[in-house]
Amino acid sequence: MVDREIRVGIIGATGYGGGELVRLLSRHPRAKVVGLQSRGRDGEPIAASQPHLAATGLAIADDLPDRLDAVFLGLPHGVAAELVPGLVERGVTAIDLGPDFRLHDPADYPRWYGFEHPRADLLERAVYGLPELHRSELAALRDASVRIVASPGCYATAAILALAPLARAGLLDDVVIDAKSGVSGAGREAKPELQFSEVNESVRAYAVGGHRHVAEIEQELLALGGGSLAPGGSLAPVDFVPHLIPMTRGILATCHIRPPREVSQAELDELYAEAYGGEPFVESSTVPPATKHVLGSNAFRFHVRLDARTGRVLVLGVLDNLVKGAAGQAIQAFNVAFGLPETAGLEQLPLAP
Repeated sequence: MVDREIRVGIIGATGYGGGELVRLLSRHPRAKVVGLQSRGRDGEPIAASQPHLAATGLAIADDLPDRLDAVFLGLPHGVAAELVPGLVERGVTAIDLGPDFRLHDPADYPRWYGFEHPRADLLERAVYGLPELHRSELAALRDASVRIVASPGCYATAAILALAPLARAGLLDDVVIDAKSGVSGAGREAKPELQFSEVNESVRAYAVGGHRHVAEIEQELLALGGGSLAPGGSLAPVDFVPHLIPMTRGILATCHIRPPREVSQAELDELYAEAYGGEPFVESSTVPPATKHVLGSNAFRFHVRLDARTGRVLVLGVLDNLVKGAAGQAIQAFNVAFGLPETAGLEQLPLAP
């Protein structure tokens, strides 16, 4: 464990995820934000783009200061891949909130993200930053020469946590994920389809037939199940359809599973209790959860139910896409990687109403 103040920088602090990093880290008991970077905004107070963070007194610079322990990156895909190698060469722990180090196979990047990865040699050394599944690998970064945390996508986090116990038990045969997200998940960039008049009182499916988060969902579920994709594999390709709904924060993932054999509710309850009984941020719910139940918190809340009539298993999971789906989860992984209490800076309860 690091027994001193941990100096942290943030690249991409003007986005929603970056702003949430600043908000959460400003209350962290051991981390101190000493630098914010965004090109072309040198000297600009963070309050100019994030008015709610005015009390931090932080300002943006073109470059980060020296002597950093960790850098969080919240950047468009393809950008972090160019910056992370330089950070790790300086001995800095890089925590990427984007997708540039999530996928193990470099061939997946042209397919899902449209670019050739410039440092494919680093992919196998990056740790997928879902602490509930990769806690030991994150802890091992303390003694590693290359320290890269690939923070999961928001949709992927909800889906993987909802399905992981079933994957371990070999109960994923046919999976359909119907997910809905608030508008903040699309970022702050001005787009016609994200204007209030387009989003309000409307629900819209998008990325039908190929959302990018499918790649990491299948990667992680396959690793848990020790199998391969169909034909002849242990997991059929996942059907995933995301929807944009008129709210600011939150994700609801409704997962429909047809298991390869009969299961009981008691067996399902036991599988999920064994998987998540000791997890600080994973909560079981006896009733279907709502996104409001976790708003502003680092919690993932789920409900699992067997439909005895159809034989299908239904798992519903909710999280705040900017906290457990982004900044909060990145800080959770940071805590593990630096040997800190995993809940440090993340103990806040959900907001209501």
